[in-house]
Amino acid sequence: MAVITASLVNELRGRTGAGMMDCKKALVACEGDMDKAIDFLREKGLASAAKKQSRIAAEGAVGAFICEKCGTGALVEVNCETDFVAKTPKFTDLLNAIAKQIVKCNPADVEELLAQKYFDDESKTINDMVTAATAEIGEKISVRRFARYETKGLVESYIHMGGKVGVLVEADGVLGDNAREVIHNIALQIAAASPVAPEYVRRSEVRADHLEHEKEILIAQARNEGKPENIIEKMVLGRINKFYQEVCLLEQIYVKDDTLTVQKMIDKEAKGMNIVRFTRYKMGDGLEKKVNDLAAEVAEQAAKMGL
Repeated sequence: MAVITASLVNELRGRTGAGMMDCKKALVACEGDMDKAIDFLREKGLASAAKKQSRIAAEGAVGAFICEKCGTGALVEVNCETDFVAKTPKFTDLLNAIAKQIVKCNPADVEELLAQKYFDDESKTINDMVTAATAEIGEKISVRRFARYETKGLVESYIHMGGKVGVLVEADGVLGDNAREVIHNIALQIAAASPVAPEYVRRSEVRADHLEHEKEILIAQARNEGKPENIIEKMVLGRINKFYQEVCLLEQIYVKDDTLTVQKMIDKEAKGMNIVRFTRYKMGDGLEKKVNDLAAEVAEQAAKMGL
């Protein structure tokens, strides 16, 4: 039987907004499986759509570089061990250099990126730079992931909360004088979206398996509410529309004017602009951070010393 820890219960609570006891019961029922526990709570009507983020763990920052002249932009996450180091000039300079490298040298993946000669000094590779920074700073530094967009249209980035969240957006179509401002505001929209960040630009992009899973949850939820079978289908249809409004960027309420959706804002401010794609990185998603329990460490050392 899985051990249900307080930290696991607290994580589930943070991701669903459900009560502590309900979270504990869900984890017990699902043998500690976080994703199943989220579905369990949603089916019982005890949670709204769960936040998609996994536990925030590693420190570091997300950075970006945009070359307006060549229509290319990059978004990159670089991790370190402490938040203090992530805010130092040395770390920031490395982050910015790597983002610029990605734009200029177009690596296929992180492995190729690390092996590339630095565009501004071919006597060293990006891996050499990371290794040198690790030695100088005294913490392990690693390049985790990146996205690169090259377009004949526009590409824009937005870095939120000092590198805790970063967004890269591509647009094409009719690009008027204010197109740069509009795409910047859309990048801000994606970065600031809460509690559920958009996952798709539009409905047609929603994966069939994601939609089917959501329908199964909503049907179970309606049945648990005691709704008759003959009206469940209509209820689920209405709730699926709400789901689209959460996960599809163009259907979200615009953060700067809650009377408009993002699509209506585009129609008003930059009619004919088309949002092609976006990438949103939340620093540390899915990485586990080592948590030092001082009391446990003291007890462990005392036991080793026979105290």
